[in-house]
Amino acid sequence: MATAQEALPDGPILTADGTPLKVSLQKSLVRSKMRAIMLVAPPLLFLLILFILPIGNMLTRSVDDALVNKVFPTTLEAFEAWDKTSEPPEVLYESFVNDVKAAEKLDVGKVGTRMNYAKPGWKSLVKRTARKLKKIKEPPYKDALIKIDKRWADKEFWLSLGIMKDERTMVYFLNSIDKTFDFDKNVIEVDENRKVYNLLWRRTLMVSFIVTIACLLLAYPVSYLLATLPMRISNLLMICVLMPFWTSLLVRIVAWMIMLQQNGVVNDSLVTLGILNEENRLAMMYNFNGTIIVMTQILLPFMILPLYSVMKTIPPSYMKAAQNLGATPTLAFIRIYMPQTIPGIGAGCILVFIVAIGYYITPELVGGKDGRLIGNMVAYHMQSSLNWGLAAAMGTILLITILILYWIYDMVIGIDNMKMG
Repeated sequence: MATAQEALPDGPILTADGTPLKVSLQKSLVRSKMRAIMLVAPPLLFLLILFILPIGNMLTRSVDDALVNKVFPTTLEAFEAWDKTSEPPEVLYESFVNDVKAAEKLDVGKVGTRMNYAKPGWKSLVKRTARKLKKIKEPPYKDALIKIDKRWADKEFWLSLGIMKDERTMVYFLNSIDKTFDFDKNVIEVDENRKVYNLLWRRTLMVSFIVTIACLLLAYPVSYLLATLPMRISNLLMICVLMPFWTSLLVRIVAWMIMLQQNGVVNDSLVTLGILNEENRLAMMYNFNGTIIVMTQILLPFMILPLYSVMKTIPPSYMKAAQNLGATPTLAFIRIYMPQTIPGIGAGCILVFIVAIGYYITPELVGGKDGRLIGNMVAYHMQSSLNWGLAAAMGTILLITILILYWIYDMVIGIDNMKMG
């Protein structure tokens, strides 16, 4: 009888087509990996192009300050050699003239805009001087520049170059909290008449918190009804909850503007019912209150849906069992039902808060001066002032705030317990 060793073939095991089995398995594994990569590649590419790259670009813009170094390299070198206490020397003026003559016209306009962020007046000064430099043929340049504009004799303009001398800077982040650098890179407070961002940060956090709490208080009973009522009635109510998603956001905001104005539906109804008189109509438009009301209505479905998805999975028998054991309906609801809805509460709160903290459409249309949030300033700097560095810094702070919020949520409740539907 042949042994097992004698029964084994002398060479490697082959497949039907004569390929070694090990090689065939490796090829099959490679093909499987390639198919998996091909399936994952489109969403990964979508995520990379539309999410990761824009955020990465934003993070770099928030610390990028290379424009002044690129356009005025010799001017900054002369600035570094200056003692900062005496009057600006002739070499500083000469370096500026040479840099402007060597630079592209478009770059001079851009750098003037950037310098204006450090000290108001730079933009008009640079543009006006650049137009008249052709008349300056030879030194002394100091007298010639001062003749063009007397601001060239102001040492404060030259000292402000110290804020822009580094290619990587934290000045935009400091500007976001009403601080800046002096010419020696010491952190100082901005002028009192330019302090606005700390107020906007506090207001943004306050509005987000109030809207989140208001949405939770309004959404909890609605979600409970949706989860406990018969299916026929529950489906009808769910259509009402989802209906705002089928209507343009702009149309909904304009409708609220009509309702909340002093001669609108709300005030007219209160006057008709005798609750208010004509002289004491409520001011609910272009202020803080209008922002809260409209944002709460718009973001309410984002709180209802996570709560409903959790409440729908809670068996009604739990409440009945608690009452059979002697608990009152209120105690059974508080001790048995509510703890099981915490994942939905957490998911709804974090979703509403994140959307609210970056909101800017509703505050722009309804909030007025008192309802303006930090998102409005980000949009302003992106579209009007073109201070993209400051806008990027504010966006980065918002992103960090959201990540901290996620971390707190994970520590308290746990991301694994989040239920969105």
